[in-house]
Amino acid sequence: MAELFIDPIMDKIFKACSVYLQDQYRWQTGMKKELERLQQNYPKVQAVVSASTQAQIRDRNPALNSWIWQLRDAIDEADDVLDDFEYEKLEERLTRNKKQQKVRSAMSSLKKIGKRALKTDPNLKRLEKVVKKLDKVSAEVSTFLHLIENAKQEQQELELQLCKDRETGCLPKNDLIGRGEEKDFVMQWLRKSTNEDPTHIASPTLYKNISLLSIVGHGGMGKTTLLQHIYEDLKEEFELKMWVCVSNDFDAKKVIADMLECLNKERPRLESLAAVQESLKAVVQSKMFLLVLDDIWEEDMSKWENVLSPLTRGSFGSKILITTRMDAVASTIAKVIKMKIEILRIKGLEEDVCLKLLNSHAFAGVENLGAHKKLTDIASSIVKKLSGSPLAAKVIGGVLNSNLNESFWMKILESNVLNIEPEPGCNSILPILNLSFTFLPQPLQNCFAFCGVFPQDHEFDKDDLVRMWIALGFIQDSSIEGETLEDIGGRYFNILVRKSFFDEFHHYTITDYKMHDLLHDLAQSISSEECFRFVGDDVLSFKVSKNIRHLFVKTENPEVVRMIKDVKNLHSLFFTAIGQDFTEILTEIFEASRRIRLLFIYSPWQKKISEAIKNLRHLRYLNLTAHLTHMPRSLSSLYHLRFIIYDELWWPSCSDDLLPGNVSNLSNLRYLEVPPNVYSSLPGYGKLRSLQELNGFNVKNENGYRIGELEHMRELRKLKIHFLKNVKDAMEARNAKLFEKRKLTDLYLNWDNTVDEGKIVNSDLDVHVLENLEPYKNLKRLSIVSYEGARSAKWMHNADLISNLEYIRLDECSEWETLPPFGLLPHLKSLYLRNMPKAKRLDHKFHGNDKVSVFPSLEVLHMEGLQVLEDWFDGAGAAAYFLA
Repeated sequence: MAELFIDPIMDKIFKACSVYLQDQYRWQTGMKKELERLQQNYPKVQAVVSASTQAQIRDRNPALNSWIWQLRDAIDEADDVLDDFEYEKLEERLTRNKKQQKVRSAMSSLKKIGKRALKTDPNLKRLEKVVKKLDKVSAEVSTFLHLIENAKQEQQELELQLCKDRETGCLPKNDLIGRGEEKDFVMQWLRKSTNEDPTHIASPTLYKNISLLSIVGHGGMGKTTLLQHIYEDLKEEFELKMWVCVSNDFDAKKVIADMLECLNKERPRLESLAAVQESLKAVVQSKMFLLVLDDIWEEDMSKWENVLSPLTRGSFGSKILITTRMDAVASTIAKVIKMKIEILRIKGLEEDVCLKLLNSHAFAGVENLGAHKKLTDIASSIVKKLSGSPLAAKVIGGVLNSNLNESFWMKILESNVLNIEPEPGCNSILPILNLSFTFLPQPLQNCFAFCGVFPQDHEFDKDDLVRMWIALGFIQDSSIEGETLEDIGGRYFNILVRKSFFDEFHHYTITDYKMHDLLHDLAQSISSEECFRFVGDDVLSFKVSKNIRHLFVKTENPEVVRMIKDVKNLHSLFFTAIGQDFTEILTEIFEASRRIRLLFIYSPWQKKISEAIKNLRHLRYLNLTAHLTHMPRSLSSLYHLRFIIYDELWWPSCSDDLLPGNVSNLSNLRYLEVPPNVYSSLPGYGKLRSLQELNGFNVKNENGYRIGELEHMRELRKLKIHFLKNVKDAMEARNAKLFEKRKLTDLYLNWDNTVDEGKIVNSDLDVHVLENLEPYKNLKRLSIVSYEGARSAKWMHNADLISNLEYIRLDECSEWETLPPFGLLPHLKSLYLRNMPKAKRLDHKFHGNDKVSVFPSLEVLHMEGLQVLEDWFDGAGAAAYFLA
């Protein structure tokens, strides 16, 4: 994971040095030379690191691996120095903004200038030190330059061997165990006629004669084996049969040539793409064919159009079967032939079936299976580690068969199954799984490898994982205007899901993700030098390498916790303990492990977090599950903090001043998740200009709480405003400048009006306030609660402004009489109307007209407490009317 950190940090070092060069009265000439030499060596360093990563030669070259880690240590140290520079800039800016400290700030600046002139600036000394260290390490790069050419050659040989190893034939090599249902499904699909004769289709496509079925599953799940057995069993159903292993080495001309070779039993000698296309078109003309495309990775539609276009001349009833690890590939092929995507997902075998497969290999040639009772028991335990993978069962079974000794089988049980060497002639598991990882871009490789620090079956929250990636510097700024780090990280995550590194699952309305067990083992294997996970209380087992950057510890033993402070290079710490309070020991960790950027503490009995957390000046991400009365007041001095998440679990009663009052000092804060009552106590939200979600802004008629605080918060995507009844006039509402917040997609407006007898309702003020809270047109969710205006705002009748809305909720809007034209909204999926007793009229555009369909996308409609409107429908039922 070293390559990612070099480019951005080295660029920052060169920029920082140039700034100091300009500021210095007498710059040390030796420093200049070292910087120049470092710049000269930088391309060589990049080349060696890249070569070592691609060809994976570090494992076989201890000297290179040692040098890479020296480089990584020097870069991390430089990153810390630059981080401190930025920290002090933020601190100076904060001090400068305080009027009472203007004079002190000016004196401080003069003092710093004087120190620089006298060469006593500690930051300058630290910068000099890291440049010298980097120069010294990079100077040794010449020792490894010869490896670049070797690495290139090895990489080419590796890719050639990989292509050769991945090549599959149409003949099955083994019995088909445990895939009877899948085989029956595919055979029925192949033998049934297509749904519609193309001659009756109104607008037939080029591919009207072809049907497509995609077999999707993780590596090693038996997709190829399944289709080999099916291909073998098909005798007379198709006039032509073609089997092509596409694999990772995609070339349109080669794929077509492979089809021709399969049909004609000889390799075509046609050189151009057009020539092989014409030849294939002639062969399939008016013939019903079956084409199997095995092991597809390519997602480029234009390339597949070149491959598939000659097949359009085939006869009605022709079929294409593909195998791939990725939904994205299946979707691409479906788009090419303009068919609705059909997918058969191949999952892991049931445990008993997987055990049967394992035993068939482990006990091959054994006549009396009953004489090996202990071995069969061990086999039952081993199979639990294989995640239902047929490949893993075959490989491990073959290894077990080589030595029917109980101690040997126990050794296999206790080992990492990914790294077990298979018997000769067998594919090993790791390279097959690693293939998916190899094709990932470098930033995504780092994001995936980091996930190896989490335990097996960990449930990943997409947004939270992206926050962690940002905190650790895995995601760099985009060149695309308006694209945030969260956008980029979300895109990375979506790619990993599409490529099957994460599997999606649902808890009611919540979507989470898991990693397939073998892919999790792969992440753990790849990141073993940087990530370490420890679960238990045995002090002697807690042996952590000095190179470890990411540490996961779950323990109840204070001595284990105390040992964390000895891990000096930690960038992230995940600490879980349930039984006691670890305040004192955590204090020791905060004082010793000062490089931490991500801190996750799950300790429900924890009642206090030490003020020593102020030592974690590099901290970006803080996630606490505890029972705190207060968070440390020094939290507001951690100016790099971007994400704060606090969860009380079963004690939902934290004090309003959980956070320090000057938390608004954290100008880099992007996300804040705390219990609802905490939001109301925090003044000065307007200083948090990087904040993207504000889930509880309580308007008060006091400095720091007025709605004008929102004016410059242009990064907001989600905003909840309460107590809008406290807004004095329309001009004050306009000061929030919601219309300028182009990223805002979720807006919740609550007047929090209480119904008191004798209360004078100022309906006009509510209307004017809502009118001046006009949002930008990107809004997708809108909620309005306890609004007492008699009508909606004019902007709610502007189709351009509200056309992107997908969710609308109007609740307790007691005076509202006429509903806006929601029926015309093209994307509206959910509409909730509740307790609107005076709503009696529909805007004339509310339900569309003869030319425009009403509610074209509506999925959920909930209406309650709209008595007058329901009477207007004469009891027929509003839902039936709207959805008709």
